[in-house]
Amino acid sequence: MKIALGSVQFGLDYGISNLIGTTSEKEVKKILSFAFENGIDTIDTATAYGKSEIVLGSSDLSKFKIVTKIPTLSSDIVNISKWVSEKVFSSIKRMKIDFFYAVLIHNPKNFIGSRGNILIQALHSLKKQGVIKKVGISIYDPLELTNIENLKMIDLIQAPLNIIDRRLEKSGWLTKLNEEGVEIHTRSVFLQGLLLLEPNEIPLKFKKWRSLWDEWHNELKKKKLSSVKECLSYPLSLNAVHKVIVGVNNMKQLKEIISASKTKTAKQDWSFMLSNDQMLINPSNWSDL
Repeated sequence: MKIALGSVQFGLDYGISNLIGTTSEKEVKKILSFAFENGIDTIDTATAYGKSEIVLGSSDLSKFKIVTKIPTLSSDIVNISKWVSEKVFSSIKRMKIDFFYAVLIHNPKNFIGSRGNILIQALHSLKKQGVIKKVGISIYDPLELTNIENLKMIDLIQAPLNIIDRRLEKSGWLTKLNEEGVEIHTRSVFLQGLLLLEPNEIPLKFKKWRSLWDEWHNELKKKKLSSVKECLSYPLSLNAVHKVIVGVNNMKQLKEIISASKTKTAKQDWSFMLSNDQMLINPSNWSDL
């Protein structure tokens, strides 16, 4: 199963289409159980996801591969190795697990320069100890990879990829990383749920791209297609992508996603959806719209 379970909604009120808020601990337990029963073996989390690690830790995670992200390394931290160990072991304690499948750095800029070298060495030290199986990095733009000197020491990269934002593929980085044996996890498959909203539900601040939404919804309606299926079909069809991370608020959403991921659909041409507009494809810019 290529689908991996994102957990940001378990700890934060997250997502532009999220009308439910933070998922309850009871619902999380149901989600985890159903996910495992249906072949999902990887969970993605982060220390920045509110109480997500604690909520996950209330369930038995022994059957899952757990990927977490440690926060930005601030300039006032002197002992980087100690800081890394403290962050990793604190997360292990919260989640009640023995080791992480992967630990990612949330800010790719932290891998640049001499401090970046110390940081990656500290993570590899934990890898030698068996505390971490893979060392990784979470990026927002493939261009960030060109500035990382120690890229060969990276085992796993997480990056955004969806039918609007195809930079990872179009830049050639997806193929290059795959050829070098790097495991690739993609996120933002639904662009924070924006691609799943009905036309009348799309916030006014996105009206600049109204023609894009109109064409998207007209095509879906005309061919009687599911937005969930069509969004998933693109990253799932790429052999170089190992995991497609999806976030859910409830069991209903998870069941729909699993069903959609297992159903073969006719390949559609969604090239008209492709955009390089940073104000659209990077959700961190949405507050400025």
